[in-house]
Amino acid sequence: MVITASMDEHERKIVIEFCHLLEKSKQLFNGLRRSYINPNGLLLQNIASPDLPQYGHKQWQAYFGRTFDIYTKLWKFQQQHRQILDSKYGLKRWQIGEIASKIGQLYYHYYLRTSETNYLNEAYSFYAAIRGRAYYSRAAKEDRSDLMVKKLRYYARFIVVCLLLKKMKLVRELVVELDKQIVDYTSTYEPDDQLEWSLVLEEIKSFIKSDSVISVLHADSNPIILSHRLSPLTTPPVEKAPIMNLSLQEILIIGNCSDQVKFSELTMDMFRMLQTLEREPQEDFNHIYDASPAPGRTPFTTLSVSFKDKPSYKPGYPMVSGCQENGDRPLKRENPHKYLLYKPTLSQVLVFLASGFKELPPNGALMLYISADGCFCNSKHPEDMGYDLGGVHTSSKREVDALNKKSTQLKEMHCLYPGDLYPFTRRPLFLVIDSDNSFVFQHMPRYFGQPLVILMSPQDIPAPFIDHQHNGNLFTLFLHSPLTAFCYICNIMTVPIHLWERCQTFIDRFVTEASRLFTRCRIDPAYLQFFGDDFLRLLLLRYVFCDVVLNLHRSFKGRHFRPRSQPPLPEMELLEHPALKHLVFDLAAHLEVRTHFSDPAVELMD
Repeated sequence: MVITASMDEHERKIVIEFCHLLEKSKQLFNGLRRSYINPNGLLLQNIASPDLPQYGHKQWQAYFGRTFDIYTKLWKFQQQHRQILDSKYGLKRWQIGEIASKIGQLYYHYYLRTSETNYLNEAYSFYAAIRGRAYYSRAAKEDRSDLMVKKLRYYARFIVVCLLLKKMKLVRELVVELDKQIVDYTSTYEPDDQLEWSLVLEEIKSFIKSDSVISVLHADSNPIILSHRLSPLTTPPVEKAPIMNLSLQEILIIGNCSDQVKFSELTMDMFRMLQTLEREPQEDFNHIYDASPAPGRTPFTTLSVSFKDKPSYKPGYPMVSGCQENGDRPLKRENPHKYLLYKPTLSQVLVFLASGFKELPPNGALMLYISADGCFCNSKHPEDMGYDLGGVHTSSKREVDALNKKSTQLKEMHCLYPGDLYPFTRRPLFLVIDSDNSFVFQHMPRYFGQPLVILMSPQDIPAPFIDHQHNGNLFTLFLHSPLTAFCYICNIMTVPIHLWERCQTFIDRFVTEASRLFTRCRIDPAYLQFFGDDFLRLLLLRYVFCDVVLNLHRSFKGRHFRPRSQPPLPEMELLEHPALKHLVFDLAAHLEVRTHFSDPAVELMD
């Protein structure tokens, strides 16, 4: 604190109050930081803080409310007294930028807690304004390496938010700027973390490249970035029935594919699945294309007001944004609540599963999505189907003690086995397993009579596609963007936008017809109980599309190249239905790749 004799009493009070608010805000923010931010200063749920657990809904809301409150007061206070703080306290622009950056982080963390994409937009607004107003532009002149690191972390966080919002034009601009900032930082200070930041940059570049599986092109040949979140335009139709009484409330998304590209503890499969399980922000659901700002234009949106007059968030806004029940839980969320777990330990998986299980309301469903390498067992005569066939690795920790190495009777301790999930089948459970050992989950029993559906990826893929697995798994791509996956397996790398939109109508017709067949065929009631939920219905119908397409594709001959479901879906009434096959053939013909697909009925006649 800087208090000088030149200050009058009024000025002294303002400086003292500002320092108090600043110190209090740092204390509260650091409490959140211990829970969220990894050593790289980036993101995601990894190791929970004992002070502020990441799981559950009630334990953290009051803390977030106090933190938002203090930052509201701090932001407004520095706006109202900027002249005195500039002249008497020596407030610098990078200090204002640091406050704004932390507000952006608060919104991003709140997005992680709630899964509501509107908070992601708020984080974007603050980060974009920091860049537009060049708050960190003089950081290099301060001759402080720690300040340069803050600037680099700001760029990394901003890139994460832009990736999640699919603002890819801006992402590419930020990558160029980050590259320059890293060069300046490393050449000036020769720091110990020089290699670390170079790896971060390479991760970002690889991630961007891998996400561009198919290029959809404007008439001027410029690529268009498409959003794949759920919107009123893409919600599958359904003939509602009383049995469709479940809604998806809690989701665990787990990623541990050793060779898959990732950025900031977010693998490509996790990145795709989390978007699939979110709705477009309410005001943006018609914006299916990239809304990145044009070069030279600053996207202030609400901040054109907030940075002059008031914060764009209201005090306590995240706490009172929805109708509350007993001051604890929102009555209704736009999106199911998600946990994102990158290479978690088995104990972490079980803790987060138990938390999601505990938080389920009546008629709520829990979903577990796993993208992971298989964990295989050598048992020649399996007796316990829950453990003797192996499972999936959830973390990279595969150390086995000497006794375990010598004995084939012992199980791999860092493997998630089907049997580990049995206790959670006491409530409605929806599993999606994308792994080269996915089929071991098909034997899970329904001991408690609750709805249980398991969607399992193919365990193998044809040789031509193996070299591209690091870009993300094919099964997850089908669940995320069916048309992208269809083009990919037909070796179509670019599609004009007018052709893409016409082809999307074939996908829509397929989904509509599959939904009609789904509700009218002889099917296990568990499917219908889940079918009323928009997200689960979307996954089920995209699963059907994936199965029908791969079954007809000439490169995917063999049952191990097709996905499986438990309970099994009807073959003749659904998966082999002529109407669905014809729609796939029509789509292939429209894209001029009909020769990639075989029609067994026609070939038998020939």
